Amino acid sequence: MDEQAKDLQSGLVGAAIAVTAWGAGSILAKSIDMGGMAIAVYRFSLFSVILVGWMAVRHVPASLRMLRYSMLGGLALGLDVALFFSAVKLTNVVNATLIGSLQPIFVGVVAAAFFGERIARRDIVWSAVAVAAVGMVVLASNETPQWSAKGDLLALGATISWGCYFIASKQSKDHLSSTEFTAGTAIWTAAINIPLALMFGQDLSWPSGENWVWLIVMTLLAGFVGHSMMNWSLVRIPLWIGSTFTLLIPVASSIMAWIVLDEALTVNQVLPMVVVLGALAMVVMNQSAAAPPDGA
Repeated sequence: MDEQAKDLQSGLVGAAIAVTAWGAGSILAKSIDMGGMAIAVYRFSLFSVILVGWMAVRHVPASLRMLRYSMLGGLALGLDVALFFSAVKLTNVVNATLIGSLQPIFVGVVAAAFFGERIARRDIVWSAVAVAAVGMVVLASNETPQWSAKGDLLALGATISWGCYFIASKQSKDHLSSTEFTAGTAIWTAAINIPLALMFGQDLSWPSGENWVWLIVMTLLAGFVGHSMMNWSLVRIPLWIGSTFTLLIPVASSIMAWIVLDEALTVNQVLPMVVVLGALAMVVMNQSAAAPPDGA
């Protein structure tokens, strides 16, 4: 197997790990007794300290160049986090994560138009099937007690910001390492959410001991594992594939919400989830089959 094929396969594995970690992050956000933007402030402040410290140990100090080239990604991620965490507080986890998973449509168009990525017709079909299944799950959950139209609208805004973050991550590879980009966006995200939280009257006082425990777990899992692994993977796989992998987030978070938070999960939701998993599996197998053989 040549180096390109190895990079593709390792990138696919990394993306799968990242989206599973993000799915767990949605559950942790629901469990923290703080406003959505306040969670973002403390989580990403802690995340940036960890990453900058890790870079210092590796003799790669943070710099103004890092902040400059990560600014667009940080702005996008900051808005995404603020909107998404606020949405999770209002609507059910299923809706918030599933609406967010619709961003492959947006990212796929951008990837084809501006990055020259060629998407095979069969992969477009399977991606469309997965997106349609996502919509079916959202419709099936609208009658559950935790549903909120305002929360769904916030989740839609987060979806657009989320897609912009993926695009910025792909563009950053010419200027920053994946660790530098992740650290820079974490700093920007924390900085952006401070004024937003104050503007919307959220309490930024020091978290309780229990909340700190969950914030640390969330930072290490959804932050260190999720963002670091996805940014690392996007250097190795096409942008649209990384975006399509986010369709796994609602499947993971919905199952965990059912187990941990006792949120309703009906047959009408489970069946489309199976379709999402099957369609995504087809995309992954198609990419693995398209990888060049040894010596190609």
